[in-house]
Amino acid sequence: MGIFHSTQTSFNPSTDIPSLKDKVILITGANSGLGKQSLLELSRHEPRYIWLASRSTSKAHELISEMKDQGYNHQIIKPIELDLSSLNSILRAARQIREQTSQLDILILNAGIMAVPPGVTENGYEIQFGTNYLGHAFLVRRLLPLLVGTAQQHGPESDVRIVLVSSTAYRYAPSCGIDFSSLTKSHIKGMSTVVRYGQSKLAVNLYGQELSKRYRALKVVIVHPGQVRTNLGDAASSSSLLMKVLWKLTSALNGVDPETGVLNQLWAATSDAVLSGKYYDPVGVINQDIEHTEQPELASKLWEWTEQQLSRFEESMG
Repeated sequence: MGIFHSTQTSFNPSTDIPSLKDKVILITGANSGLGKQSLLELSRHEPRYIWLASRSTSKAHELISEMKDQGYNHQIIKPIELDLSSLNSILRAARQIREQTSQLDILILNAGIMAVPPGVTENGYEIQFGTNYLGHAFLVRRLLPLLVGTAQQHGPESDVRIVLVSSTAYRYAPSCGIDFSSLTKSHIKGMSTVVRYGQSKLAVNLYGQELSKRYRALKVVIVHPGQVRTNLGDAASSSSLLMKVLWKLTSALNGVDPETGVLNQLWAATSDAVLSGKYYDPVGVINQDIEHTEQPELASKLWEWTEQQLSRFEESMG
């Protein structure tokens, strides 16, 4: 069990996560890595149920079987197929969720890919940007009525949260922040796979800040988990020998296990100390790199671009 201590925050999931009785939770990428660890920890605190969103329903059922064998309350887990690189898949998943529940209290946007080979999503967006950022933005867009409705149901004491998992890789984004001309291209001159990953994570930060301003009834929190030993770097190994070496080396030297790496997003999902719109380093420490992480004009421009892209897709679907 990971326990983190700092000058600002001490957090032990076993004792510091409050009762989640009657809460409904959705976690993307919940069948492995930090998503899986989030699901396991939160399931211990009696939520009504947790949506396990993943690309592979077979792997989701394997995890539920594993939870049953290990004595977890597997009966509260609801698997749902979700491919964040496909707006069509997101549309189907969001429709299914809204048909089956009138409540959503905690949405953890955990899934992601890193430094993968060049490509585009099925809808024509640069693969990392389309998956890490735009896919999650579309999921939020389709679930906002549910999230806002839940906040209204609870009244002044509502505590409905969206947790976005980011990365310090935002520092590798282009000097302009977001190169909008690159967002529908698989190959971009002068933009390595690492730069494209950084761009996707900066977009996550900016989107979270803008979302918090536009939807005051919700708590929107952006978190960096730290360097964690997960399978996130596996796809990167096929695209770059250097990336493979760097990922393995830094993970071995500085990486923490998933039980520790998950603490920041668990804290963000449950702690009373959370401030909406802030970006936190582990655990519960407000990131001070304001020059790069807080760019209101760019955040507004990204929001408008995103709305245009997603509205266009929705119109095409009738």
